[in-house]
Amino acid sequence: MRKDFKLSAPLDKDTVSILDAGDSVLISGTVYTARDAAHKKMIEGLNEGNNLPFDIKNSVIYFAGPAPAKKGEPIGSVGPTTSYRMDAYSPITLKLGVSAFIGKGKISKDVIDAMIKYKAVYIGAIGGAGALLSSHVIENEVIAYPELGAEAVHKLTVKDFPGIVVIDSRGNNLYETEYLKYKK
Repeated sequence: MRKDFKLSAPLDKDTVSILDAGDSVLISGTVYTARDAAHKKMIEGLNEGNNLPFDIKNSVIYFAGPAPAKKGEPIGSVGPTTSYRMDAYSPITLKLGVSAFIGKGKISKDVIDAMIKYKAVYIGAIGGAGALLSSHVIENEVIAYPELGAEAVHKLTVKDFPGIVVIDSRGNNLYETEYLKYKK
């Protein structure tokens, strides 16, 4: 049975553990954007002994590259990026403490296995709704890799940012269960 949750980010592992695939969430608090170029730089930096540009423990990472803001707005369109592009990096960030990813599309079994091991969830955001999603962003600050343009790491303050738990911390996966319901 689907439930609705209002969540405060960062998300502790106890909160993550009660979420089920199919639950509707509204997230308020701090969310970081990072796409594949930023993930690559973060992991390379770690391998060189550098710190990450934000506290990754219990963090929420939104796979997105925000468009430039219009005058008077904190951010432009901020739709989700196809999540499998981060599959090479996601098990590492999960091990380091990420609690949730927000994105669109399927992710690999390796990432799902790491989500189960480290207790994290994958939240689906609606692709093509970037302008609507941007209305939930109150503040936006580039905190790392400005040379990457839209792929820089942004620290967002969000209010009631909507999503659906697509894969929960036990591996229940709407991309598998819902497909079977309609396969006929």
